[in-house]
Amino acid sequence: MSLLFTVPAMAALALAAVTLGMRRAFVVVTVRGISMLPTLQDGDRVLVRRRGVTAVRPDDLVVFTDVIDEPPVPVPAWAEEDDGPLTVLVVKRAIAVPGDPVPETRVPVLAGGTASVPTGRLVVLGDNPAVSRDSRLYGYVAEERLLGVVIRRM
Repeated sequence: MSLLFTVPAMAALALAAVTLGMRRAFVVVTVRGISMLPTLQDGDRVLVRRRGVTAVRPDDLVVFTDVIDEPPVPVPAWAEEDDGPLTVLVVKRAIAVPGDPVPETRVPVLAGGTASVPTGRLVVLGDNPAVSRDSRLYGYVAEERLLGVVIRRM
């Protein structure tokens, strides 16, 4: 093999490896709905860095999975139609992280729970509380559901 063939092939392999690494660390999410107005609009795209709960700070925007038991009819084009519950990615603001006091005025302390957010959990709220499905409705968000932290709007 000639050196002229080897250098471009090696460069292509290096680029592929970097791209694969970036895809594992980052993901682009399209915002749907108005629960994060005025911060994010319907159709905005955000860059998300995959992170665990320990990397989340209060006031960070986070992305996690949510299950909607009764999907809207008709099912939006961006959602996968299925006979069962609909799993979607959700963008909300983390307002309390593990060890923080549970914001009593917004999220009730769960029965048998403590007054602080448990390990591996987050309290999240939408910036538009009139329409947001968030911790006021379903309590803490478990770490297993967390995709990551929003780095910036694209």
